[in-house]
Amino acid sequence: MSATTAPMSLDLSGTQRVPMSRLAKVEFRKSLDTRAGFWFTLTILALVAVVMVIYSFAADDTMKDFADYLPIAGGVLGYFVPILIIMLVTSEASQRNGLVTFTLEPQRSRVVIAKFLAGVGLAVCVMIAGFVLAALGTLLGTALGGTGEWSVDGNLVFNGFVLANLIGVFIGFAIAMLIMNTAGAIVGYFAYSLILPIAVGILSALSSGFEKVAPWIEFNTAQMPLFSGDYTPTGEEWAQILVSGTIWLILPLALGIWRLLRIEFK
Repeated sequence: MSATTAPMSLDLSGTQRVPMSRLAKVEFRKSLDTRAGFWFTLTILALVAVVMVIYSFAADDTMKDFADYLPIAGGVLGYFVPILIIMLVTSEASQRNGLVTFTLEPQRSRVVIAKFLAGVGLAVCVMIAGFVLAALGTLLGTALGGTGEWSVDGNLVFNGFVLANLIGVFIGFAIAMLIMNTAGAIVGYFAYSLILPIAVGILSALSSGFEKVAPWIEFNTAQMPLFSGDYTPTGEEWAQILVSGTIWLILPLALGIWRLLRIEFK
């Protein structure tokens, strides 16, 4: 008689789950491992450098201080860094590797957190590079006749450079989570960041009533007190930022996460 062998079972109950730090490192590496992510990152920094050189030759000598170069770097990064975040978030859907990712880490919410941490880390690295390029631009401007002034308002550094780019990261993350398609999310981001403010500006010019309502429903308009004037919004302006931010940031992000947790990857 032949003995019947009982089927073997694999018990994973005692296996420790992957640390969040490792998941974030993997997502960070994935953002630069692809040719698109790597070369797009270098292209952004190269564009910042080109703009710095052009500005150094074109600007008046009295406008070649560090406080002049830093907003230029921040402005260029502000438009393109969110696209890096979009490419990072939508990689599972666009490259059809979601089944692999969520098999290795079944808790999708942990992958979302890891992507967010990796996106912030990537943005910080790019901002540091932009800060260095602004310093190099100041040196070039000084060599071309600038005053070489290095003092800069702390509000300009934090609000106009760091906070502005981090808000862009959050917006790119929310749009990517909602649309979950690289091309569609990029189109949606530029529609939000370029087309929508123009439309709101036109409507505000035509209607004083809409001008009063716009900061409550349009996030770009509501953010302006953070990046201009004395960089200190009033109580009403903070309320406008909160309400419009909920519409354009919190709700899309919540819907996107809800969708990701239920979508079927193939």
